[in-house]
Amino acid sequence: MRKSIVQCFACAIALALAIPSLAGGFFLVLGNPEASPAARRLNAVLTIRAAGCGNPNDARIAAAAVGAVNGERREIPLKLEPAGEPGFYAVTRQWPAEGRWVLRFVGTDHDRVTHTLVPAGPDGVDRTSAKLAMTRPADADIARMLASGK
Repeated sequence: MRKSIVQCFACAIALALAIPSLAGGFFLVLGNPEASPAARRLNAVLTIRAAGCGNPNDARIAAAAVGAVNGERREIPLKLEPAGEPGFYAVTRQWPAEGRWVLRFVGTDHDRVTHTLVPAGPDGVDRTSAKLAMTRPADADIARMLASGK
């Protein structure tokens, strides 16, 4: 009996510690620029929004295009254009047409970090093959996307 009480107590403590880590999610949402008049005016290829609990005004999004052109890896910082409301941005094409590219977005909101990787190529941006994660992007993930084209 004493052993089962101790086990129940240990489970209760573990659950109590886990709940705060699940609450207050923070993530980046990709969107179709055709759905936003501001993004259409900017000729955007993609929109991105900070979402989840918290204030989008506090969130920061860093963006870069990481590519392979003629076997050489290149990285180009991307400028995000505010598209109306706080935490909502338009992404315009700022990388060359040749080669394969992965758009890397890293969002931070205080101590929370999330990232999104989106393949881009000659046919445009492929939102359906995006990879989302709650950690910083791994170079291996980017290398796999560049190699596969997705």
